[in-house]
Amino acid sequence: MIGLIDYGTETQAELDELSFQADLSLQRLKPRLEQVWEQYAISDERQKIFESRLQEQWRPLFAQLHELYSGRYDFFYHLEQVLLTCALAFAERSDDLCEIDRHRVIEPDWFQSQNVIGGALYVDLFSDNLSRLREHVGYFKDLGLTYLHLMPLFAVRPGNNDGGYAISNYRTIAPSLGTVEDLKLLADDLREAGISLVLDFVFNHTSDDHEWAQRAQAGQREYREFYYTFADRTVPEQYERNLREIFPTVRRGNFTWHDGMGRWVWTTFNSFQWDLNYSNPAVFRAMLDEMLFIANLGVDFLRLDAVAFIWKQMGTSCENLPQAHSVIRAFNRLVRLAAPALVFKSEAIVHPDEVVKYIDKNECQVSYNPTLMALLWESLATRRTDLLVRTLSRRFSLPAGTSWVNYLRCHDDIGWTFDDDDAASIGINAYDHRNFLNQFYSGQFEGSFARGVPFQHNHETGDMRISGTMASLAGLERAIEQEDEEGKELAIRRMMLLHGVTLSIGGIPLLYMGEEWGMLNDYSFTADPAKAGDSRWIHRPRMKWEYLEELDDESGRDSIRRRIFRSLQSMIAIRKRTLAFAGQEMSLFPTGNHHLLGYVRSNEASNVVVVANFTEHAQVLDANRLRTAGLGRFFKNLLNDVEYGTAEPVLLQPYELLWLKRI
Repeated sequence: MIGLIDYGTETQAELDELSFQADLSLQRLKPRLEQVWEQYAISDERQKIFESRLQEQWRPLFAQLHELYSGRYDFFYHLEQVLLTCALAFAERSDDLCEIDRHRVIEPDWFQSQNVIGGALYVDLFSDNLSRLREHVGYFKDLGLTYLHLMPLFAVRPGNNDGGYAISNYRTIAPSLGTVEDLKLLADDLREAGISLVLDFVFNHTSDDHEWAQRAQAGQREYREFYYTFADRTVPEQYERNLREIFPTVRRGNFTWHDGMGRWVWTTFNSFQWDLNYSNPAVFRAMLDEMLFIANLGVDFLRLDAVAFIWKQMGTSCENLPQAHSVIRAFNRLVRLAAPALVFKSEAIVHPDEVVKYIDKNECQVSYNPTLMALLWESLATRRTDLLVRTLSRRFSLPAGTSWVNYLRCHDDIGWTFDDDDAASIGINAYDHRNFLNQFYSGQFEGSFARGVPFQHNHETGDMRISGTMASLAGLERAIEQEDEEGKELAIRRMMLLHGVTLSIGGIPLLYMGEEWGMLNDYSFTADPAKAGDSRWIHRPRMKWEYLEELDDESGRDSIRRRIFRSLQSMIAIRKRTLAFAGQEMSLFPTGNHHLLGYVRSNEASNVVVVANFTEHAQVLDANRLRTAGLGRFFKNLLNDVEYGTAEPVLLQPYELLWLKRI
């Protein structure tokens, strides 16, 4: 049998047999394809496009589906349904989207351009609804964004819905946000403005009020098998021996009793989020249909939510299993057939070694970089870059044709996802260090500048994560409260330092909207019963459009918000015109100073040396280190046009960032 990821271990006879089965199956299925082409009056030219893609993708796709589902009595039926689902989506894809497909097949690394700059938001908190959001496309363009991630906007259960991640219907927009037609119009507007649309695909689970879950509750066995349900606790208890608890302060264990069915349901996250059973090929086919429907709305990136949890196997942690990778790779192959412009983005907030396993041009082409995010905050707290440098040196490089998505804050909490062995190698006890970081960023450590709050504090294990906006974590909230002018200045410098790293280190930089204004924690969430129990709402503030008035108000030239916005806008513009910042290639260089981070970005003939000071004190970089890293004697800082020579040491001011180009 073909292996899950690496086919190189199979014998030639096994490969030949599987190829024979794949080719014979396709031969038998082709008449069904012809029926689709006839039904939709698909031109010969478009048929040839699909068939050319099918020729390229079919054998590896068949191998992945065979690995997952060949033991099923109805394997061939589901194989047929998967292919027909794909063909129907291709037939229904608009001419405009097909043209984008054509360009991106020719230029598959388009998302690695230095011009790709991201923003993420909740539609209701930013613009009330999709129609109003269309009015703000110019705002995104003015800031410099070319990638816009809309947090979950499909229909969800009433009340607590995990911030939109309990989907009731993948084809209906939440009524308060608008309609599918509104989303299509927004996608058209964004495309015209040169902005890619990014949506979530919540595919590990559905809400308990999704049609499939409702049918399961009504006693339909076909749909009960879309989920993991059990008549008693015997099997759940066997699984629980190896499972961790994701939200321990909300409930204990990974299973929820459902009175109506009289059964236990697997619910990894919240009791109302029912895990889908991907060992059932009907689930795979049904979710493929939902995925391709979303793709045909004009979506450029799909964020695959909770990828680590999608496959279950007794005796394991049910996280990061090989079959999870096979499921995603099979989805990737099918998207290459029907909508090849679409890019997968993985969301795997797990150990760094597991995160990188999801990143491949045949799996998820881009991925969040939670480790970089966590360690940038770690370096601010410790004022040292040792752990950051150690981790970047071992865990930043990626396969060709892929990219990190680098972010500082998002809708979620901060978990300290560094490797314990990396920490130990530089003399850090990982358990104690995580405790320190939690104390520091919740403001409980003496001398801390941060104003974060705990998320999911497990008093039994000591595990905790942190919620808070970027500005509040960087010290701005504390400084404003204490009317500390020096504290305000240092907080702004910290924020711009972190932005400067994510904009230059390699990959797609992603802002969580509100960061461009330095928005502080919003404590009003506690008044809403549906939100009060989830501290992550503290860093999901509502946009205040009156802030825009400050941009053109000359009397407010020194306002904090104006300064942050204009500084970030300028950095984005500089990134876009600097070819060295394209792609993923990044080389660290030794700064000789534990408080400094130094790396070189190179692309074709363009080179930039980046140096960042992670302390509130001036730091010195030996001039010879700059000369050897940048292969030059004279440099200009792209951020302010100040020139530096290498005849004497380079002095970096508190939290200063240098983007040095050889002159």
